[in-house]
Amino acid sequence: MLTTGHAFSGFSVRDADEAKEFYEGVLGLACTMNEMGILDIELPHGGHVIAYPKGDGHVPATFTVLNFEVEDIDAAVGELAENGVVLERYEGLTDDAGVARGKSQNRGPDIAWFLDPSGNILSVLSN
Repeated sequence: MLTTGHAFSGFSVRDADEAKEFYEGVLGLACTMNEMGILDIELPHGGHVIAYPKGDGHVPATFTVLNFEVEDIDAAVGELAENGVVLERYEGLTDDAGVARGKSQNRGPDIAWFLDPSGNILSVLSN
């Protein structure tokens, strides 16, 4: 039934132009804006997600909306920092670098969280 067409996900942002600047300029993802101001973000390996503007009605997601799998978590965290991204810190979970080291504790991937300009939670993770 639902396997015949294209599927995608989406989340809201405060400002689509600001989001485009971040996803394209900071994270290096290809983005296009349609005539309604909806941002199409091209994900690695061909997936897409949309970010739609809600202006003052935007409420940041309280969960991770996008996860980016990387080979080297420390290199990814370093690149994010070089691009001005500040990692979220969670007491008792993340280390001084801002990474939750799950692999060494047999508790899932190594993961680091950060926010987009609208306050939505994103992550880089390494299995």
